[in-house]
Amino acid sequence: MTKTLLVDNGANTIKVGHIQLRAPKIVPNVIVRGRTDRRYFIADQLDQCTDFSSLYYRLPFEKGYLTNWGAERTIWDRVFNHVVKADPSDTQLVVTEPFFNLPAIQEAYDQILFEEYGFQACYRTTAPQLCVFNEWSALFKDESDRLPDACVVVDSGYSFTHIAPFAHQRPIAKGIRRVNVGGKLLTNQLKETVSFRHYDMMEETYIINNVKETCCFVSQDALVDLATSRLPPDGNPILQEYVLPDFTNTTRGHIRQNEPLQPDQQVLVMNNERFMIPEILMHPSDIGMEQAGISETIVQSVQACDPEYHGLMYANILLVGGNANMPGYKDRIEQDLRQLVPTCFDIRIATPADATVAGWMGGQRMMQRMSKSELQQRFVTRNEYLEHGSDICRRKFA
Repeated sequence: MTKTLLVDNGANTIKVGHIQLRAPKIVPNVIVRGRTDRRYFIADQLDQCTDFSSLYYRLPFEKGYLTNWGAERTIWDRVFNHVVKADPSDTQLVVTEPFFNLPAIQEAYDQILFEEYGFQACYRTTAPQLCVFNEWSALFKDESDRLPDACVVVDSGYSFTHIAPFAHQRPIAKGIRRVNVGGKLLTNQLKETVSFRHYDMMEETYIINNVKETCCFVSQDALVDLATSRLPPDGNPILQEYVLPDFTNTTRGHIRQNEPLQPDQQVLVMNNERFMIPEILMHPSDIGMEQAGISETIVQSVQACDPEYHGLMYANILLVGGNANMPGYKDRIEQDLRQLVPTCFDIRIATPADATVAGWMGGQRMMQRMSKSELQQRFVTRNEYLEHGSDICRRKFA
């Protein structure tokens, strides 16, 4: 019996698992070298690390594109052999790639998966394409298992934010937009800000990323919150004290509540950084990028599509990707869209329970919903690839 393996191959994490699982396993898509023990940690081995200070990262992705195939093959070897224990000879693979992927990189995907790993069949697609098949009941206010005729998927991940409109589960190419802001840029910007104002944290990517995920939120009114952040500490609800880990007694930091500060503890004071760093998602021009923010780009994406779809698209917006888990993200986009979109259109926005794994969960539902003949039209078998090469992949995956 042929097994189906889903791999949402993100630039930061890989969401992987067989379709019969309830949820995927999430492993870092990175090779890390520790500073103290000089040991290399591959993918899920990062959990074994005890000192996360000044880690050296080796990333397969550069600016959102898979360029370091040596590192990626090492990570995939670890994932396929230890994390999920897949046998490629009797497994069909669903793997994701970014929008606007270069043809040379796509050919490398096909060559490595079919020739080096020997998967029985493969379907290469994008994460937003899989998200279309996700759970939409949050929008429809009922328990029906239907899919919208037209929708917009906003995927804000590690490298980019992609806005992709869909009609009848097919992407509308002329409406796809990219905002060159993702989680990596936010983390780097927070590193620079903290290093300028407090401690030198330019080498502490892991720690600052945890600070961002713990403390940051998307403001509903940045000017009002800026005024609040200037108040004295006693009357400033925005100010937080983040206790940094020492990697001797603690390996992860936390927000200081009312407990007394220990003599050996270092505190990072987070004030307007908490909301001004995520504000870059809404206004990239704040750091000199000549691009519109997410809300404006959604409008541009919808306007590029045929007018008969506009109402459906504004009423079916799905927010996915790691940044969608940030507090206030959905409310801010809804608030901004209401100011930009004509009042004759309803605006409905949904966010999955865990926006990070939305692509994998959508792929699972796609495999369950589609008939065998529909799936055959999407998958390329290994025999077809060996006979026709990447040409057949270009035709089917397009």
